[in-house]
Amino acid sequence: MTAPSPLLIAMHPSDNVAIVANDGGLAAGTLLPDNGPGAGLVLRDKVPQGHKVALVDLPAGAPVRRYNVVIGHAARAVPAGSWVHERLLHMPDACGLDDLPKATAPAPDWAPLAGYTFEGYRNADGSVGTRNILAITTTVQCVTGVVEFAVQRIRQELLPQYPHVDDVVGLSHSYGCGVAIDAPDAVIPIRTLRHISLNPNFGGEVMVVSLGCEKLQPDRLLPPGSIPLVDARSSTDASVLDVVCLQDDAHVGFMSMIESILRQARVHLERLNLRRRETCPASELVVGVQCGGSDALSGVTANPAVGFATDLLVRAGAAVMFSEVTEVRDGIAQLTARAASPAVADAMIREMAWYDAYLQRGSVDRSANTTPGNKLGGLSNIVEKAMGSIVKSGSGPISGVLAPGEKLRQKGLIYAATPASDFICGTLQVAAGMNLHIFTTGRGTPYGLAPVPVIKVATRNDLARRWHDLMDVNAGRIATGEASIEQVGWEMFELMLAVASGRKTWAEHWGLKNDLVLFNPAPIT
Repeated sequence: MTAPSPLLIAMHPSDNVAIVANDGGLAAGTLLPDNGPGAGLVLRDKVPQGHKVALVDLPAGAPVRRYNVVIGHAARAVPAGSWVHERLLHMPDACGLDDLPKATAPAPDWAPLAGYTFEGYRNADGSVGTRNILAITTTVQCVTGVVEFAVQRIRQELLPQYPHVDDVVGLSHSYGCGVAIDAPDAVIPIRTLRHISLNPNFGGEVMVVSLGCEKLQPDRLLPPGSIPLVDARSSTDASVLDVVCLQDDAHVGFMSMIESILRQARVHLERLNLRRRETCPASELVVGVQCGGSDALSGVTANPAVGFATDLLVRAGAAVMFSEVTEVRDGIAQLTARAASPAVADAMIREMAWYDAYLQRGSVDRSANTTPGNKLGGLSNIVEKAMGSIVKSGSGPISGVLAPGEKLRQKGLIYAATPASDFICGTLQVAAGMNLHIFTTGRGTPYGLAPVPVIKVATRNDLARRWHDLMDVNAGRIATGEASIEQVGWEMFELMLAVASGRKTWAEHWGLKNDLVLFNPAPIT
């Protein structure tokens, strides 16, 4: 079998490095073809897939450019044809947050994208679900084991009686007690839990299991007026919270607690089972975009394709959230320029500054973000990673900003400020009201969420081949020229409509569900 031709990808004509796209990388001594970056160079080193090759001689201290951005400076002289990795780069300082461009980028001249629909569940508050799930909210970690036991019973004994209900999930977490509940930043985990309970995929049904002695009491988590009526025609009193308290005197023995939970679950299942999918415009989608287990191909294949799909969704009137503070911090000037107004730019700057201060309190900075897997995949530092992450946001104007745990109340492209941690970011996007999630990965992750379907996108062909029953889309075809960014972007858009209409993702097929992990910057007592 003939070895595949060397394939290098440069992101901009001004770049002085390019990445190797070949599966397995390229051997030392490989002659680079005349029709691509580094034409006629001979590789001095073996270069792994996703890693960078110097296209010119780089003197010590010289800027190293990728995406036409300085991602570092050469720690020593690097001859052309050499492998450029993280140990050869000094990372630039973070850019300041003063004197940034605000709302200066011209908005694209887009035509609205009309006529696209999906089959969803309309809720009384105007939102639309892509799934019909019974969620059991918990006020404190102490009740998690009891709720998990009850959920298994509900799945086995009750769900078969309610064929129009997709699932039952326990919303367990590590919060609720042993915390400084009145600390200023405690608002973040509390509002996150509140808004998760009201996610559109739960149909407006709110059921709570409490221990009884915890600091986060049910009426503090879900105060009167926070729960909309399930149905305007219903006699349900939304001011009365449905709570099963395990410390109530009425409970004698463990099974008494379980039977109480099952009895209340049946009430909610009866109502959820009456719901049916109906045709909804694509504008009712609330999509969270995220990347995890990233590699250097993330910014070449999967993330640009997601960015193209993001533009399609925005043109269709939907809401799209991109997030991960440390993974956009080094591109903040690009984002503030794309803000729809100076006020939106100021809100982004405020979130960056808040997170800078949060990291400083822990004696770390943004450089702590990059993982060993990111580096194995060719990402030398957070600057390079950020350039590839931002492209998930597409090219449209940024119309709003959410602080962590807030609920989304507008359409368009939204910056939802979250940590970059996959499971914390996903949890906060669920709280914001996400009804569909798209997640790109280069190293591979079996990530999934119980409340929301997750579409996973592979950045490279080898991952898509090996994890064929975990990846929903293969964007690696872009690197090899088998498909364009536009083609894969349309494929994602159409798949999102199908999944929103009930088609299962691989994560749903296997039942893969990451824990909900709260962002809690407040003190633990």
